[in-house]
Amino acid sequence: MATKHPLIASVDMGSTSFRMIVARVEELDGRSQIYIIDSLREPVRLGAGLDSNKMLDEASQQRGISALQRFGERLRSFDAAQVRAVATNAVRVARNGAEFIAKAEAALGFPIDVISGVEEARLVYCGVAHQLPLNQGKRLVVDIGGGSTEFIIGEDYNAHAMESLYIGCVSTAQAYFADGSITAKAMRSAILSARKEVAVLRRDMTQGWTHAVGSSGTARALAEICVSNGFTEHGISADGLEKIRAHAVEVGHLDAITLQGLKNDRLPMMPGGLAVMIAVFEELGITQMEVTDGALRQGLLYDLLGREHEDDMREVTVAQFIKRYNIDPVHAQRVRELTEGLFKQLVKQLPVLKEQTTHLGWAANLHEIGLSIGHNGHHKHAAYILANADMPGFSKREQQQLATWVLAHNGKLGKVENLADTPVHWAAPMCLRLATLLLRRRDIEALPAARLTLQDKGLVLNLPQSYLKTHPLTQYGLETEVDQWARIGLDLQLQARRS
Repeated sequence: MATKHPLIASVDMGSTSFRMIVARVEELDGRSQIYIIDSLREPVRLGAGLDSNKMLDEASQQRGISALQRFGERLRSFDAAQVRAVATNAVRVARNGAEFIAKAEAALGFPIDVISGVEEARLVYCGVAHQLPLNQGKRLVVDIGGGSTEFIIGEDYNAHAMESLYIGCVSTAQAYFADGSITAKAMRSAILSARKEVAVLRRDMTQGWTHAVGSSGTARALAEICVSNGFTEHGISADGLEKIRAHAVEVGHLDAITLQGLKNDRLPMMPGGLAVMIAVFEELGITQMEVTDGALRQGLLYDLLGREHEDDMREVTVAQFIKRYNIDPVHAQRVRELTEGLFKQLVKQLPVLKEQTTHLGWAANLHEIGLSIGHNGHHKHAAYILANADMPGFSKREQQQLATWVLAHNGKLGKVENLADTPVHWAAPMCLRLATLLLRRRDIEALPAARLTLQDKGLVLNLPQSYLKTHPLTQYGLETEVDQWARIGLDLQLQARRS
């Protein structure tokens, strides 16, 4: 018997369009299925608002904000746990992206994650895989967006290889067809430029797959043109792309194109998307591509559902990083357990901290990742890795949070002065810092019960007097901490109890 679940929703702030879908989750025999019940699409063309200095102009920002306000009205009754919103390439590359996101979150009413290109590729594949039959063998999935193109090789629900390139239908159209003219020279230059980018993937993306799949707006638009004009029976063919190119070059301008199936809102990006798709076909040896409705926005829903069911890709990533960077798993787990034990005491005093518990556990697992580079400054190496590595499942914001917390776990605290605001900002990393200090000897020994009390601007740490007496190095380290914390405006008080 099916059990009805609350609705979930995803918001995809793409470089071409902003999209939102609302879905109902039904569970049957332990398996979940998503049924889309509502969708909205706004042709924002955010990527077209990027100027030569990589700044989003006011007009494009306002189009985006207006769209998100409308989305926000539809989602007004939703809790934060029911919604996943992400921004892609246009915001990734924009120098004023952070300022735009702040306004966008206010308009939508929910947090917005700026995701990396590889994370976008993973989520695209997740959406595509759930729209296609199983047991089809390995497939190449290509998702041409407004400012980037994602490539994934996968089988069933598993993505094996993921890449993202900074080429897209909007950026290519702006670079080669900005005035609407479509000349043979411009088209050839656009294709060769895109081929140059795709060429770096030739070795990894031409092996092992049996069929190609196109995802998102560009692929669907080109497939619609191919089928509507009789260039192919289904999907996209190399011959169909050549016929579209021949027609576009012959008429010479966007306004003169008479191809059936080309929607008005896709017209400005069509020659750019066409050039990129031809480059992909030619460089990767594709002759035929099927097209699916599965895309990033569906992938967001399934990823959100996976987190709910304890099938979180982030857990897999952390486990892979522990192995890849040769982190001592026993010590990392001890640090995690002590960190979480200290933090849970603070959660009881300030429940809003609870939502940070999982991320803090991951930071504890990965706090020694920088040792793979070198001991000196290993916390700085760790912060760099966590901020810049491809971490499937994690948003850029989450990676930056992990990086900041791990940076704070060792050394002087002046480098993280921005933590000294409210407990929501500093409580988690300070628990990690205390745990690594108490476990500095790495010995497997019983630790005393450490009691933490939360203050407005710091913590009171209570330890047995007998423990401090027999652990002079730890006591000295804690006394040194008092001064370190004070330098960033926090107060650490040490108390010794007799029992």
